[in-house]
Amino acid sequence: MTKKEVMLERMTRREAREAIESGRIKAAVIPTGSIEQHLEHLEMGHDIRSSTYVASEAALRLYPEVIVAVPMSIGISEHHMKFKASLSAKPGSFLAVLYDSCESLLRHGIKNILILNGHGGNTVPVQSSINQFLLRFEANVHFRPYWDLIPNEVYERELRTKVVPGHANEFETAFALAAFSESVRTEVLQS
Repeated sequence: MTKKEVMLERMTRREAREAIESGRIKAAVIPTGSIEQHLEHLEMGHDIRSSTYVASEAALRLYPEVIVAVPMSIGISEHHMKFKASLSAKPGSFLAVLYDSCESLLRHGIKNILILNGHGGNTVPVQSSINQFLLRFEANVHFRPYWDLIPNEVYERELRTKVVPGHANEFETAFALAAFSESVRTEVLQS
């Protein structure tokens, strides 16, 4: 590869094979999120875009040892289905695909996996199932919402509301403004 590519889906078969066979790849991140309403000012894909952004930025800093697997865009969002165009997976379906994704990476020799979550609705189902994953895998599989990686003192210092993640409120809006400002419909933001 001529550039620092960390997104698995953007690698060719040869590039992925050589990176894995050389032992350069020490870990993979699987971003999870959702496609759902985020009020009138944030895009439907805010959650998956946020976790994928954090995953890719971290992987770039740890290059060439970390890759980012294909993001799981559709999350467990039944509570948002009253809003048009929200998408939702049933917990069993979501967990099955997540399990299969982990197993696929493990079968190729990647023994350290971080499931980096961007949607609150995914948290309880994954946390209650992660021990089952670990019983079946000889690997280090961890689950963390990306907002848990930010030190509490940052929240205390920077957020007026102190609410994290706070669906489409101060934290998520500030994150989007900092990471991908073009996605925020600032004309409808209320002060």
